[in-house]
Amino acid sequence: MKQTNDVLTIAGRTFRSRLFLGTAGYPNRQVLLDAIAASGAELATASIRRISLAGEEEMVRATETLVARGFVVLPYCNEDPVTCRKLADAGAAAVMPLGSPIGSGRGIANPHLIELIAARSPVPVVLDAGIGTASDAALALELGCAAVLLNTAVAKAQDPMRMAAAMRAAVAAGREARLAGRIPKSSYAEPSSPQFGLVGT
Repeated sequence: MKQTNDVLTIAGRTFRSRLFLGTAGYPNRQVLLDAIAASGAELATASIRRISLAGEEEMVRATETLVARGFVVLPYCNEDPVTCRKLADAGAAAVMPLGSPIGSGRGIANPHLIELIAARSPVPVVLDAGIGTASDAALALELGCAAVLLNTAVAKAQDPMRMAAAMRAAVAAGREARLAGRIPKSSYAEPSSPQFGLVGT
């Protein structure tokens, strides 16, 4: 694969891997460490304390307050383009819309909204929650997300190390596909071979 200088920068930190890995729910510490190594992730997350906020305005105010106090804020939110834009305008270093309910493994429920958020966001978009398998991760990058944060899909897989490696490859493939530019979707067939000069024409 062609080597590029395609790196992700969030809050002044640069990452070559666009896969972020959560650290909860693994069978044991060694499996966690092996999965992180297999994933190639340069950023691993750990839950210390969760803060549940009732609505969009409360999330925006909390983001503004934390940013004013010197925190780097990467808010987890629903897949609403307006909410994501307000959080970015409030100072979030990235926005992290869900693909589907956390831990559900259902993939990206609303790909159009994720694509719209990625297209309009002035900060990186990190898909967070709902990833079930490698194709979900690839799709997130193809839709324009800057990165994917996942946990359960690897931690609860039958073979966490193999799934971590699959996610690593999927994220890389999804990013390359995004940069390559997919062909337009069409409602009609369009043969790729020439139509004239063939035997029988």
